[in-house]
Amino acid sequence: MTEPQPGSTRKGPGRILVAVYGLFALSAGARAGLQLATRFGEAPVAYLLSALAAVIYLVATITLGLGTRTSRRIAWVAVGIELAGVLTVGTLSLLDPTAFPHATVWSGYGIGYGFVPLILPVIGLIWLWHTRPKVP
Repeated sequence: MTEPQPGSTRKGPGRILVAVYGLFALSAGARAGLQLATRFGEAPVAYLLSALAAVIYLVATITLGLGTRTSRRIAWVAVGIELAGVLTVGTLSLLDPTAFPHATVWSGYGIGYGFVPLILPVIGLIWLWHTRPKVP
């Protein structure tokens, strides 16, 4: 008996999801790179968190784009960490604004990016669930 195959994460709406993750990897990475290179001393934690977000977006982009069984597992972890990060940093940035004197991608639940950083991992997890292997 063969194992059920997962649905493709990179077809249909998955293409848009991969593209949005790629765009966020690029934008967050460019922003974090500039901030780390020119103003690291001003808010190192915020800038390092933005760099971490960029790495997570890049991992999600690649793994969702590949859509293999192994890459799907990695995508689940990356997108789950992303959601935990945006919820944690978003909450902390609202409870104690002095902890994040400069905004990160995830500050205020991604308010600086139109809340896409909050919505994106939810959509990513739903898509991974929707395309999971179906057991007959």
